[in-house]
Amino acid sequence: MISFVDNFALTVASLSYRGNIRRLQEQFERLERKASRLGVSFSVAKTELIHWRTPSQRHSPKCVSPVQIKGEVFDPGNSVRWLGYWFTPALYPAAHFSHRQALAQGAFALIRCLSPPGTGLPPYLCHRLATSLVAPILLYGADLFTPSVGMTTRLDTFWRKVQRWTTNCFSATPTGILSVEWCLPPVSLLITHRQRLAALRVVCSPPSVNPATARLHPSFPSLLAHWAPESSRALTRGLSSVYLPRHWKSPRPVPRMRNHLPVDTVAHRTIPFTLGLSRMPMINSHLVCPTLTLPPQSLMNNTYSALKKRVRETLLSEWASLFPTPGYYLHPPALSP
Repeated sequence: MISFVDNFALTVASLSYRGNIRRLQEQFERLERKASRLGVSFSVAKTELIHWRTPSQRHSPKCVSPVQIKGEVFDPGNSVRWLGYWFTPALYPAAHFSHRQALAQGAFALIRCLSPPGTGLPPYLCHRLATSLVAPILLYGADLFTPSVGMTTRLDTFWRKVQRWTTNCFSATPTGILSVEWCLPPVSLLITHRQRLAALRVVCSPPSVNPATARLHPSFPSLLAHWAPESSRALTRGLSSVYLPRHWKSPRPVPRMRNHLPVDTVAHRTIPFTLGLSRMPMINSHLVCPTLTLPPQSLMNNTYSALKKRVRETLLSEWASLFPTPGYYLHPPALSP
């Protein structure tokens, strides 16, 4: 998988760590032979190795099996960075959000010097700095990763510091009023909102262009029937019904016994906003083969904008119900100053 212009990631799977290492070495030799014919060489010294673990192996002893490439030995790491995401062997998001919080705190320490309490930039410019600089750094990766309750509390604590700097409110101002004055909801609601928008982008993309969209369940109401073979669904054949993944449209039971597959979880987030639609609209339809018959692009763009408007309305209603303000504060939540 190509990650950067001059970077790539290689992932293999087998029944043992030794089998994984042998496959990695074989694939690297194969790639090196192909690259040598093109006059390209690899920087082996920059190699990083990490062993993934399944949920049933999270409490197993740590694997320390290294990989040897061209006489150099590389030990497995505790985390690996790819496109700004920090992955751990057990795929816990704590390491990723810890790095994001540290980067956001560094950016906030720089911009807060522009506006000391009571002086400096007006609040609307502070709001623009916070939303355009601090928020993207802090919430990068929240479209896919969901932080734990403890990590969400840490992010909210930092978020309130940014709120008080932006609004210049007193330290005794209730947090509910503070977020409404700032015109940005708490972190937990922002993460849910970003995940819903990301789910809309996935389900409304052309499946012949977006690999994630092509792996949606064949029953998903898409305009194009282009589905990639999903090997993870075949892994559940012959298992008990307790372990089978749930259909993308089925609600989660309580207590939770079965989960949706990751791509089905993405599709499941869009159910409350697709009522009344027989098919999902398609954005970037100009990337699809022109011989296919599709609805007018203007109609699909308007439908997609209506779906995003429903997501915003849901965010505002959840903001007002989950984080109510005192009775004497009469201003409703809003996303713009």
